[in-house]
Amino acid sequence: MTSVVNLKAIRSQKRKLAKPPLSVIPQVRRPNIDLAGDVPKYWWDNDPVKTLLLAALSSGFPPGETFFIDSVRHYQDRITDPELKKAVRGFIGQEAHHSREHKLLNGFLEERGVGLGRLEAEIQAFMDWMRKNFSPERQLAHTVAVEHFTALMAEEFLLKYDALEEMDPRMAKIWAWHAIEESEHKAVAFDVFKAVGGRESVRLQEMLIVSVIFPVFTSIHLVQLMKEDGQLGNLKSWAGALNYMWGKPGVFRKLLPSYLKFYSPGFHPWNHDARTLVEKAKAKWLGEPS
Repeated sequence: MTSVVNLKAIRSQKRKLAKPPLSVIPQVRRPNIDLAGDVPKYWWDNDPVKTLLLAALSSGFPPGETFFIDSVRHYQDRITDPELKKAVRGFIGQEAHHSREHKLLNGFLEERGVGLGRLEAEIQAFMDWMRKNFSPERQLAHTVAVEHFTALMAEEFLLKYDALEEMDPRMAKIWAWHAIEESEHKAVAFDVFKAVGGRESVRLQEMLIVSVIFPVFTSIHLVQLMKEDGQLGNLKSWAGALNYMWGKPGVFRKLLPSYLKFYSPGFHPWNHDARTLVEKAKAKWLGEPS
């Protein structure tokens, strides 16, 4: 009996001491984005809700990515691990390019009648409020939480199912590139948070907050864009998109188990290894050898 108890204790200790999978060093890319005038108005599956959902998300990327960079950079001088230092530099480089390219994308969509400027300004104001009212630790925890959301959407939504194949190829390339890099750097903010002694309570609190404000902001902005586009009463589009997200195939529903893992004591972003999906997407959409 004693030996069984000891064996369980040893296994438990091994789980506690187990090192998470090696994080990928983010690679900074400069994709050649072709935003021509003949891109369809509804460039994802010829569907207003799907298209404007991604447009709403894009509106938040320029201010959001800058906030994430600043929250990680605040602690950059305290990082001693050489690999994490490299990862931080890659994270900053990737996020800076995401901010810039989505700024261009948002301007392109704005010219085509999608009112993203106002939405971007609202999110910028919220980021500025957090800078003034949140401690650096909580700002980094917020980044950790949002990075988990964006990694899930990249891996379990854009790369795993057929969303990219349903888009205009020029738009698909933008979202594939962003999804690939979100997966590559998904653990960087988390590893920095752990390295500088971030508290678990703060990490979990911020995820609870983000779990409310992220979908609320996105839903409100989507409704606003649909109304401005004269599509608010398009029940066919709403029903189709809701079924896609929550019914069949239910891409949002199916990512819930991965979302909940964030709350487990032994969580690390690389416990979910999506490198096979990422390698396939790199070969197909970016022309990188797998």
